[in-house]
Amino acid sequence: MSKHAAVVGSGLVGSLWTTFLAQRGYHVDVFERRSDSRLAGYKGGRSINLALSDRGWRALEAVGVAEAVRREAIPMYRRVMHAIDGTITTQPYGEQGQAIWSVSRGGINMALMTEAEKHANVRLHFEHDTDLDDATQGRIHWTTPDGKGSGCFDAVFSTDGANSGIRKALQAEGAMEWTEQVIDHGYKELLIPAGPNATSPIEREALHIWPRASYMLIGLPNPDGSFTMTLFFPNEGPVSFAALDTPEAAEVFFAEFFADALALMPDFKEQWAQNPVSKLSIVRSWPWSKGKVVLFGDATHAIVPFYGQGMNSGFEDCFEL
Repeated sequence: MSKHAAVVGSGLVGSLWTTFLAQRGYHVDVFERRSDSRLAGYKGGRSINLALSDRGWRALEAVGVAEAVRREAIPMYRRVMHAIDGTITTQPYGEQGQAIWSVSRGGINMALMTEAEKHANVRLHFEHDTDLDDATQGRIHWTTPDGKGSGCFDAVFSTDGANSGIRKALQAEGAMEWTEQVIDHGYKELLIPAGPNATSPIEREALHIWPRASYMLIGLPNPDGSFTMTLFFPNEGPVSFAALDTPEAAEVFFAEFFADALALMPDFKEQWAQNPVSKLSIVRSWPWSKGKVVLFGDATHAIVPFYGQGMNSGFEDCFEL
């Protein structure tokens, strides 16, 4: 008889791990707190574009979904650094033809959910707020707009992110040690729109960086010719998000320190007002499992995004297990 697994969280790691399980013969029920992003359309403004490297590709290739992801990805063969005075320098990521790849978090997530759902032994349940009842028995319960439910599983995999409810339940019963280091920087997402006929206003197959000592702006390319920009910036202090408390103040600051990027964002003030500032933190927990429950990805080892390894290490979890 095939085993029955629950995956809590249909994000990047949860969707990929579901495919691994399905190909091993498991019946898999995936429980996701949010609605199906493939129906509503992914909304930007709170999520950084991601850099996919070899350790991530290895996991995708192991279950045959690499080509589906590659359709959403753009190779970045080098770093392009933008100095304050507009001077540009470059650094290749490796030998000729080697690259890391820019992927939209929303785009790759939707692609991986679709790949997982192609398996007849997979069911995705959206708007299911799920929590742990008993790790030894593999029992969980969920709340939906229509009511409540519960079930026991041969294995429960927690892939519900840095704010994992499953991890918090294990913490509450003293089953694991956990720390969260909130750093004194946050991030805000912006967008450089595409040029005419989906052209890119800056070099397309590159990761762009505007390094400025204690803060930086980065830009990753999108398939439509636009660039997702992310400002990593102190939360408090004389040069901080708190100090740039109006779109006008932010525009003046960008005109001095990121002038070439500002010139490519005609709706900068609207974006600054609409897109939130999000926190950055590092999560560590141990052990990663208890009874029939195993934690994956950000649920157990979240890392700050400017290292470019959060998604890749989560995918490596899937590959190694």
